[in-house]
Amino acid sequence: MTGSGYRKLGKTAAQRKALLRNQVTNLLYHGKIKTTETRAKEVRRLAEKLITLAVKEKDNFTEVEVTAKVAKKDANGKRVKETVNGKKVTVFDEVKKTIKKDNPSRLNARRKMLSVLYPVTEVPADGKKVRKLTKKVDMCAKLFDEIAPKYVDRKGGYTRIIKIGPRKGDGAPEVIIELV
Repeated sequence: MTGSGYRKLGKTAAQRKALLRNQVTNLLYHGKIKTTETRAKEVRRLAEKLITLAVKEKDNFTEVEVTAKVAKKDANGKRVKETVNGKKVTVFDEVKKTIKKDNPSRLNARRKMLSVLYPVTEVPADGKKVRKLTKKVDMCAKLFDEIAPKYVDRKGGYTRIIKIGPRKGDGAPEVIIELV
């Protein structure tokens, strides 16, 4: 191994960053991915750091009650309009909501995560009404609320790498990396 603190993976800095971000995002979203051994080892470094952050900051928020304006909707889900001075204006209801407000260190953790993770959009599996039914997945929330609680009592080592033999095309050693 060379003395540099990371593997270059035969890519330029930007390509390498994009590849690793993509693979880390997919690993955390799907729970496991198939890739080459060297890539997996680099992905592991990033993923473990993010999970550690999530575990540390998972309960570091304050519940705050806020009043939000929500557009009033009729039975068909259309916004209710009323005419004011000859203009059509949407009617708003005041709604009290309880939101989790990040404490400063959790906010910082969230921003660090966002600097690595790509935005994930969930598409319906059957491929019907794709435009309408896609949902944006908040990966930070997933890390804090779903992944972190599983690893509270674990001191590191959140991923496992399983070797599955050489790749057909070029014989590169392939592995499955998964969340333990």
